[in-house]
Amino acid sequence: MPPIPNQHVHTPRIITYYQTHHTPSSEEYPDGKHISILPLLQQPGISLTHVILAAIHINSSPSALTLNDHPPSHPRFTTLWAELRVLQASGIKVLGMLGGAAKGTFSRLDCPQGLSTESFEAYYAPLKNLITQRGLDGLDLDVEEPMSLAGIIHLIDRLKADFGEDFIITLAPVASALLDAKHNLSGFDYQALEVLRGGRIDWYNAQFYCGWGDCSNPVMYEMILLRGWKAEKVVVGLVTNPENGGGYVPWEGLGNVLPLLVGRHARFGGVMGWEYFNSLPGGRERPWEWARCMTGLVRGRRVVNEEEEGGQNGSGGMSETGNGKGTDMVEADADAEAGGGGGKEAPVPDSFEYFSDGATGED
Repeated sequence: MPPIPNQHVHTPRIITYYQTHHTPSSEEYPDGKHISILPLLQQPGISLTHVILAAIHINSSPSALTLNDHPPSHPRFTTLWAELRVLQASGIKVLGMLGGAAKGTFSRLDCPQGLSTESFEAYYAPLKNLITQRGLDGLDLDVEEPMSLAGIIHLIDRLKADFGEDFIITLAPVASALLDAKHNLSGFDYQALEVLRGGRIDWYNAQFYCGWGDCSNPVMYEMILLRGWKAEKVVVGLVTNPENGGGYVPWEGLGNVLPLLVGRHARFGGVMGWEYFNSLPGGRERPWEWARCMTGLVRGRRVVNEEEEGGQNGSGGMSETGNGKGTDMVEADADAEAGGGGGKEAPVPDSFEYFSDGATGED
């Protein structure tokens, strides 16, 4: 008889953002060919946990909510919505990503006094309807424009009031924002937000790329934990292809870093990839291979110290990584600057250029 699974064992999340939904237009496909997400379910060796559909935009007219450049009800998304329902039926959670690099969404939802306004209600209503109509499991709040702390708290509280405590709420700060509020795109202090509403935030998809973070070694992640963040709430965000932004870490590097973090922290939060359609190593022809390789890295064998079995972020080392290679842990200085920048301000991420849906680097 096989052993009874331990219900308390934490498994790292494996998350992909799904923003480019169609190939470039061609004579055969004037509107582009749909890029299927189903291989993430159909191909063997993949343990994907979440898909984040990008990007939902609130535009100047309250009724003009868009998914990238088109209304969510546009016929081009018929297959997309059907496939996402299949993923949900198979246990994969589907979230929507709100905001991103295109400005305006969160300024329109901001309530600096923490109280709802007529403007907020007008802009929020179509978003609420979309979540309800499409049965989304949660919302990823990618705030890349100034927003007040009171405003983001008001939005989180409203989402929980409307959809219940099981509705997943995540945020997508640049990784440096978890170390220093000055190295931030969102306007509010994430540590203050965690103190005030951490119980209602499931995790943070921290962007370790585009000059705001570095995952070529474990130092920055360890620095974040030394600041007091819980390992289970910090997901390591990566670009899946150097075409998608700066800071791409080749698989050889990830093979040293990620299994080390998994082994060192029993409640390691997981990894997310921006984005699906051209993910390496398979590229545009086989983008699901990213999730398969990531499954091997973060769901492989790991050895943790006994303290961490209780869910604590101890400092015990790892005796074996997921790829069977021993790796020395690098000591992190909690007071060091993010990414070793010597106190320099981090550069603003460049826009990403995509081939479909009129999208330009939402994450």
